[in-house]
Amino acid sequence: MDTTNAPTGLRELKKQETRQLISDQATRLFIAQGFEQTTIAEIAAAARVAKKTVTNYFARKEDLALDHQDAFVASLAEAVATRRPGDSALAALRRDFEAAIETQNPVAGFAGQEFTRMIADSPTLTVCLRGLHDRREQALAAVLAESTGERPDHITVNTASALLGAVHRTLFHRIQLLTLAGRSNDDIARTIAPEATEAFALLEPALGDYAVA
Repeated sequence: MDTTNAPTGLRELKKQETRQLISDQATRLFIAQGFEQTTIAEIAAAARVAKKTVTNYFARKEDLALDHQDAFVASLAEAVATRRPGDSALAALRRDFEAAIETQNPVAGFAGQEFTRMIADSPTLTVCLRGLHDRREQALAAVLAESTGERPDHITVNTASALLGAVHRTLFHRIQLLTLAGRSNDDIARTIAPEATEAFALLEPALGDYAVA
């Protein structure tokens, strides 16, 4: 379709469709062949676009596999930034994770066995995922600093973000392990709900009154 003179909305829709097509084909190939074994040329051929089109939409090969990383990185910070009046950061994150369990949100780890196996089998994606956890904690620290009026490098801010991030890392990893063991999302949700309650409760004495809105 010629979009040269198309309205901006139509052009943007076409871009979104192309991006999604590339991402879908890349994921299919990564699952079938392995991340390291799949080339950009193969992805381009499967999506019926030029190699340059792939790299224009996705700067790194890892971005093709983890194309929701922006939402992942921002998730904890957004939960705290939008917390209810009177809620601490801990209360907001606990409530947000409970909602993620109910909806079986992929950002919380409910990504399905094939996708989870793809990441677990790839050294590159495993390292990338650890980096995303780090970035998520940094984004959380920035919001905590703003909420408490402290400097972003303050020890309390960074300790709080590390503790809160660690709970989410642990629960995310737990969901991954249960997924790889062949458990269904419904079964995982039933298992992880009481475990999450216990994990967040461990932080209550230290952070129950921290960063209250």
